[in-house]
Amino acid sequence: MQMGKVGEKYNIDFVVSTGDNFYDNGLISEHDNAFQESFTKIYTAKSLQKQWYSVLGNHDYRGDAEAQLSQVLREMDSRWLCLRSFIVDSDTTPFVQEYFTEPKEHKYDWRGIGPQKPYVNNLLNDLELALGESTAKWKIVVGHHAIRSVGHHGDTQELVEKLLPILQANNIDFYINGHDHCLQHISDTESPIQFLTSGAGSKAWRGDIKQTNIRGLNFFYDGQGFMSVKFTQTDATIEFYDVFGNVLHRLASSKQLHSST
Repeated sequence: MQMGKVGEKYNIDFVVSTGDNFYDNGLISEHDNAFQESFTKIYTAKSLQKQWYSVLGNHDYRGDAEAQLSQVLREMDSRWLCLRSFIVDSDTTPFVQEYFTEPKEHKYDWRGIGPQKPYVNNLLNDLELALGESTAKWKIVVGHHAIRSVGHHGDTQELVEKLLPILQANNIDFYINGHDHCLQHISDTESPIQFLTSGAGSKAWRGDIKQTNIRGLNFFYDGQGFMSVKFTQTDATIEFYDVFGNVLHRLASSKQLHSST
C-alpha cells in the first residue's frame, strides 16, 4: 500500500482524514462493521499505526455522526480520534446552508449542533481566537469542504464569505480539505494561503473541472491518490501522489528561522 510506504519513508507523526470517513452515508451506529472494514482492516501498514485526526464530512452527517465521536470507537482502535473541532481543524459541514434547507432525500444528524447560526458563529469565534493567540511558525487549518476548488463541487461560498477573511487576517499558510474527489493545489490571489485538496481516497475520476474558476490553479488531478506534508521550523514540503506512489506535484515553501527586526 503506497500510503504505508510513504509513511515509512517519512516516519510520519500522525495522519489527518479530511472527512467523508465512511462512504456513502456514514456509520449506522458505533457498532457498525463499516468502522472495522473501512478503517481498521484497511490501514494496516506499520507506519500508519499512529494517531489519526479525523473531521466529519457531509456524508458522515447522513449517518450517526455522534458514533464517529464516540469513545467506543477509540477503544476498538486507539488510532481513531474524531472531533467536531480541533485547534487546527474546522467542522465545515454546518456552514453549508443547503444541507439544512435542501437536504433532498438525505437525513442529516444535527445532534450536538443546535441552531445553525449560533453554532457557526461560535466556531468562527473560537477559531479566530486560537489563530490569533497562536505563535506557531506554520499555521494550518483543516476542514472537509473546500474554500477554493475547480472540482465537481467548486468553491464553498459560505466559507469564502465567513472563513476565508479570518484565515487571511491571521496569516494562515495552508488550508487543507477533502469533499471534492480529486487532488488540487490552488494559490489564493489575495494572500499567501495555499489551498490543498486531498479528497481522492475513493469515487474519483469524475471527469469534470470548472474552467470558469481557475485563477490561482497550480495543479489538478482527477484520479485517486493522497498527500504528504512535511514541516521543519523553516521549510514545508507538500507532495501529491497517485495510487502507485508516483509524485504528481510538489510544493515547497520556506520561512526564516527568526523574523528580521
